[in-house]
Amino acid sequence: MPFDAGGKRYTYRVPAELAGKIAPGSLMRVPLGARVNDGVVWRLGAVPAAAWAKKVRDVAELRCGVPVLTPDALKLCEWISAYYAAPLNSVLLTLLPSVVRRGVRPVAEKRVALARELSPEALEKLRRRAKKQAALYDFLAEKKGAVLRSALPFSAAVVDALVLAGIAEESVSEKMRLAYDDEFEGGARGTAVAALPPELNAEQRAALDAICASIDEKKYRTHLLHGVTGSGKTEVYIGAVRKVLAEGGSAIFLVPEVALTPQTSSRLRERLADCATRIVVWHSNLSSGERHNAWMAAAKGEARLLIGARSAIFAPMRNLRLIVVDEEHEPSFKQSETPFYHGRDVAVFRAHLCGAVCVLGSATPSLESFYNAKIGKYALNRIEKRVDDRAFPPMKIVDMRREMLHAEGQTTFSRPLADALRERLERREQSILFLNRRGYSRALICPDCGHVIACPHCSAPLTYHRADELLRCHLCGHVEPAATRCPACGSANIRRRGFGTQRAEEILKHLFPDAVSVRLDADAMAKKNEFRKILGDFRAGKIDILLGTQMIAKGLDFPRVTLVGILDADLSLHVPDFRAAERTFQLLVQVAGRAGRGDLAGEVIVQTFTPSAAPIQFAKRADFDEFLEDELERRREFGYPPLRHVIRHVFRGNDALRVEETAERWAEFLENAAAGLFEIRGPAPCPTEKIQDNYRIHVWYFCENVVRASARLTELRAAFPQPEDVIDVIDVDPIDVG
Repeated sequence: MPFDAGGKRYTYRVPAELAGKIAPGSLMRVPLGARVNDGVVWRLGAVPAAAWAKKVRDVAELRCGVPVLTPDALKLCEWISAYYAAPLNSVLLTLLPSVVRRGVRPVAEKRVALARELSPEALEKLRRRAKKQAALYDFLAEKKGAVLRSALPFSAAVVDALVLAGIAEESVSEKMRLAYDDEFEGGARGTAVAALPPELNAEQRAALDAICASIDEKKYRTHLLHGVTGSGKTEVYIGAVRKVLAEGGSAIFLVPEVALTPQTSSRLRERLADCATRIVVWHSNLSSGERHNAWMAAAKGEARLLIGARSAIFAPMRNLRLIVVDEEHEPSFKQSETPFYHGRDVAVFRAHLCGAVCVLGSATPSLESFYNAKIGKYALNRIEKRVDDRAFPPMKIVDMRREMLHAEGQTTFSRPLADALRERLERREQSILFLNRRGYSRALICPDCGHVIACPHCSAPLTYHRADELLRCHLCGHVEPAATRCPACGSANIRRRGFGTQRAEEILKHLFPDAVSVRLDADAMAKKNEFRKILGDFRAGKIDILLGTQMIAKGLDFPRVTLVGILDADLSLHVPDFRAAERTFQLLVQVAGRAGRGDLAGEVIVQTFTPSAAPIQFAKRADFDEFLEDELERRREFGYPPLRHVIRHVFRGNDALRVEETAERWAEFLENAAAGLFEIRGPAPCPTEKIQDNYRIHVWYFCENVVRASARLTELRAAFPQPEDVIDVIDVDPIDVG
């Protein structure tokens, strides 16, 4: 399939000189019209006898010596296209990264190794004549392999002299640029000593045994590993990965955030140091060279464990036996543009294609995964105790309505939370504060006329960022100077409403001027590796209080954290989303789980204006099963997932009336053409009606068979006369409903 062919597949002849070198997934160059285009081999077959076969053109060039996609990845591409109603070509371009399609300029590196072994007499003579050359000889002999020349602790003159004497030899090879590759240059693979594993408790052992039994069966199986926070799920993952590597298989380990890959890769490398394989990392924030080399290391079979975020699921791993999806409930596994695939669900289907085992792990599983385990589609393994029987941190709910009545001065930090922070500082313990809103304040408002300063391109207030005195739109990126007068009435009486992490940080530093407090959010992570640096300082005890957004709620493990404060538990609760209760419960439980993970007892303080809300009360009791059953019953009442599938169809354009008319015509067209296939709700304006000057209207489809529904939608979209200035996108199993 040529990349520029719009998803069409063409037949080409393999010339004699390339016979036996091309396979499905090979990257090649082919003629397409008057041009030459890059593409991927989809399948191989005999030359057809039909008359048209005489006009078949030859493959022009093989771009890479090994296939860059595996056969199962090609099948996965077709499934994603069908399931998510996405063009096949856009899916292929998503699967195969641009750095692999285009290639990168190789960087050469020089290595030095011993060319021959000296006799004791010759070595003694060298020691008397040239001590530094003899020292270099000893160094290379100890390393037992080629060492990167730039890493040698010897001058260029000494190295050149030993090479010129024929005692050492120099070689040039392509530099492997791999992220977080801590391997010492020249060290032999598989000879390091792995860190000793902790002894598994009975629940961990039972979960690992069940997963290993599925691996032994060598057929597809998905396990839902429901382990409470701090229960040691990672040790179960590591045990399963070790088994697969020992048996010659490969594994993919998915994490929900790019920021979690350094911590995860460091831990896995430490624990699997004795396995004879390279462990590589893959995510979008790496350099082009790092991404290209990681992908090719997998394609060549050099790497048998790949760690990464969502897109790592497409890596060309050979003999794939295990896929781990850590924190499977996280919405970040869902792609936010076409094709709108969900990394967790793609992982499950890829495991099905490979006959591999997929492990979905979480302390707060998604309702979809829980339901699949409930009906027997997934195996359910539970770990209900924390490691070493550590106690769960008690959760205290602070009613901010009462706090506001008695507040003197700031109201961001309640009295119980401020007192608890002060107590931790006195005991030299660490605290984490969670607020899922960036910026200084959420809006600027004029109390005289009621005007809220909004983005000129979106139907959303601009967020005030005090550090640079700017108003920013977190939807489209629009930036403008902070207003000093109301643009509507001219009043200078501009007030800030709500608070974000910047404002919370300012108040925190005022309350505790001697404490080292650091903010960790997207605005604070502009520099590369800033996340790693901040977490490293926090782990080393250089930071007393860490204040952050949702990125601090996922998978972080700091033994000296004894207090977690949630500044506003209502942010995710009161939104027009049928998953609002589920997300609020998950966030509270996950953030609370950062406390008390070491030998010190933990405490959680939650600030809310709705203390009686069901998700908050369930989280306080840590009653996962009761919450899920309650939420499942509510979903059943309204026909929401996981009882049925949902498809969201969004129409957008610059002309509001034209968008509305198109959506209404489509809904009427669909009612007549696909009656009985799904329930149609809408059209209606999206909760965020305008983004980047585009007015947005959505239509919802509820169905039992999503593959049939997606196929029919694809057919009908092709037949529907849609204006060119109205764009539509289909999101199957949507996460974002804004």
